[in-house]
Amino acid sequence: MRAIDLAGFEHKFAQDADPWSTWASRDEALKRRAILHALPPGISGRVLELGAGNGSNSRPLARRALRLDATEATREGTRLVARAVAERAPRARAVRLIVPAAPPRARYDAIVVAELLYYLDARAMRALARQVARRLRPGGVLVLAHHRITFYDFAQHADGIHERFLRQTGIGWRVRPVRRTGRWRVIACKPAGAAHSTE
Repeated sequence: MRAIDLAGFEHKFAQDADPWSTWASRDEALKRRAILHALPPGISGRVLELGAGNGSNSRPLARRALRLDATEATREGTRLVARAVAERAPRARAVRLIVPAAPPRARYDAIVVAELLYYLDARAMRALARQVARRLRPGGVLVLAHHRITFYDFAQHADGIHERFLRQTGIGWRVRPVRRTGRWRVIACKPAGAAHSTE
């Protein structure tokens, strides 16, 4: 594997607004529905989306949130996300954020992390895990949606990525499987309230 860096993602979005066909693919639409199904019914409060890409998940998330902070590391991606959520502004906004930098708000009712974790090296993922545990309010939901297949440009193997991330948060979780296919899976996680060591 040779991990893609931020410049590589920037180049992809500059060349093609939908480099992974996330807007057009039926499989991606199925995953998007699973992500929405992982959220509590009705309107959620403050929602944080990490690694929003081109905004294909951000638009439906904006319809389910009182406030959505859709974050993306690349300048071009952030522009695409802003366009995707424009109809919901100012309640939904695109924010340029290179994880694990701190997100805009101190607490969120839901945090969505899709197709991001295996692009991070182990150190960055560990820092992000701890931050997510601090930023999610008690009773909130963390939605994880990632491929089960490892691709050539990942920094980490896809297999077990959700479990590794949750262990690194330093807290216990109640995990609800939402949808699983041969290519990807989506889970909904709520803090269990019991801390455990990951050292």
